[in-house]
Amino acid sequence: MTKRRPGGAEEAVEETTTESPQPETDEVEESTEDTEVDAPEGDASDSDDVAEDTDEAGSADEAGAEDGDVVAEDDSEVDLMGDAADEIDKRVAELTTDLQRLQAEYVNYKKRVDRDRELVSQNATYKVLTPIVEVLDTIDRAREHGEVEGGFKAVADQLEKIVTNLGLKKFGEPGDVFDPNRHEALSHMGTDPEVEETSVKLVAKAGYMIGDRVVRAAQVLVVDPE
Repeated sequence: MTKRRPGGAEEAVEETTTESPQPETDEVEESTEDTEVDAPEGDASDSDDVAEDTDEAGSADEAGAEDGDVVAEDDSEVDLMGDAADEIDKRVAELTTDLQRLQAEYVNYKKRVDRDRELVSQNATYKVLTPIVEVLDTIDRAREHGEVEGGFKAVADQLEKIVTNLGLKKFGEPGDVFDPNRHEALSHMGTDPEVEETSVKLVAKAGYMIGDRVVRAAQVLVVDPE
């Protein structure tokens, strides 16, 4: 470097420059780079783990919420199904009771109808056979005297068979216990040591009945025990 003096002379001036020592930038840079590289890797890894944990926690929460919703819906459906089943059971019980009542009413109605039908049939048979009882009395008296023979016997036997098939039954035999509902006592013939209660001794006319209904009571002579 030159320096101008008065009068025009130039003087060379030695410029001294003091060089300051250069810092070891390479080592610093390497250290910085190492620090900068290592730190972000650790932070990034931790951040990624935290993010993954957060995502997993969020997914678990969402899955739990969905499961909770499904369970709630299932519980609601179960409650509805239970109520419907109870209502069905109640309705079935009501219908069963109604059916049983109707069945009982039908059975009673059928019994009553059958009984009435049987009674109507007996009444009709009673009306038809009542006049024939006197004819049967005549046949019995003729048979006692040995007058039922030949063609008359065939007619008598056929008539008796017909009325028997129609339900007319003959009753009243000597030795039967006297029953005021079935016998008509014409007379008392005293006492008899062989009987223990009032009994039929002789039958004047036989009795006839249809089912449990007496068409005509037997006319009898009775004896009393001693």
